[in-house]
Amino acid sequence: MALVPRLFLIPHASTDAQRAVAFPRDEPVSGRGRRELLRATAPVADVALTAPELRTIETATALGLSPTVEPLLRDMDFGRWAGTAMEEIPAASLAVWLADPEAAPHGGESIHDVIVRTGTWLASLMDSPERIVAVTHAAVVRAAMLYALGAPASAFRRIDVRPLAVTRLDGKDGRWNLRLG
Repeated sequence: MALVPRLFLIPHASTDAQRAVAFPRDEPVSGRGRRELLRATAPVADVALTAPELRTIETATALGLSPTVEPLLRDMDFGRWAGTAMEEIPAASLAVWLADPEAAPHGGESIHDVIVRTGTWLASLMDSPERIVAVTHAAVVRAAMLYALGAPASAFRRIDVRPLAVTRLDGKDGRWNLRLG
């Protein structure tokens, strides 16, 4: 029986930007996030990876992992909106961004860009027989799910990814399969 890659994606613990409904900067895990981490465990894996941001590194370390930083797991680049509360963004710009997965009125990445970047990373793992745990961001987890399912980018906002929720993908026959439960 051939070994297949098994990937566990974990979004970082809660942050103050999430609570404030703001576009994040490189911020630490919040007090709430630290409490969430007390109840969390990481899946058993051969390799641990993390996005480069502080909140993902703190999450991985609190889960007992010794991860390697993988730049392709970084959060969406929110450009000039980083650090800004959603309610402070001009309504017309926000509406364009919410409606069009290829739009980037903030000067950063579009949702489409994040899906392509995440798909590139997933494709690079296809020949690995290892179990990999990756601590990253909700946007990257959503992008990975859409890529695995071949779903349109327009479905991005229809996936709710909670802090520390484990998503499993199994690679087989050149594609990724989403495994629930």
